Amino acid sequence: MLRNDTLRNIALTPELHDYLLTQGRMTPDPLLMELAERTRAAVPDQAHMVVAPEEAALLTFLVRLLGARRIVEVGTFTGSSSLCLARGLPPGGSLVTFDVNAEWASVAQEFWERDGVADRIELRIGPAAETLRLLPSEPYLDLAFIDADKPGYIDYWEELVPRMRPGALILVDNTLFSGQVVDEFPGEKAAAVHAFNEYARKDDRVELVMLPVADGLTLARRLPSGESPF
Repeated sequence: MLRNDTLRNIALTPELHDYLLTQGRMTPDPLLMELAERTRAAVPDQAHMVVAPEEAALLTFLVRLLGARRIVEVGTFTGSSSLCLARGLPPGGSLVTFDVNAEWASVAQEFWERDGVADRIELRIGPAAETLRLLPSEPYLDLAFIDADKPGYIDYWEELVPRMRPGALILVDNTLFSGQVVDEFPGEKAAAVHAFNEYARKDDRVELVMLPVADGLTLARRLPSGESPF
């Protein structure tokens, strides 16, 4: 066994999760709560795709920590993650977010406007594997967030890694996929996430860690030339 059973992760009860959010200053503000409610009402079967409160807070925190100015997001949905990413941007910073569903993205645009971050966000509608190729090819991005269709993860990764500046950060959501990544016979989406995890783990262009945040979050730092990840 690789784990240390004396230091295993604690199970989060609802009461402990509430404590975590409160003490970590991660309780959603009224606008994010309203966006989550709107999403549940509009697309109840997909409402689980709204980022968890602790992950939402982490996105803003990491943007500020990095001083990120140029961000790309793959998978807009109804806009909670892009709103949180944009909140962390400094003046003059920008976020380009990609999605295929204009109806869902229209909800996002409404809430970006209400939050005062719409001027920092550019929405591009279309298959991300194609639209990502229209970005500048040089390494200029400070941060990227991948949270879209799971079979597309490897393609999105391959488009983004060469565009990340040395030291830049790629965040990949749902990399534990409700624990199904370790199932003997995972479903199609879980199998795609498992394949991506193996692919990213072997990529010597980055160093990475996987955290048990929400549904699993992988953080990968683009390595400067000559620096080893191992």
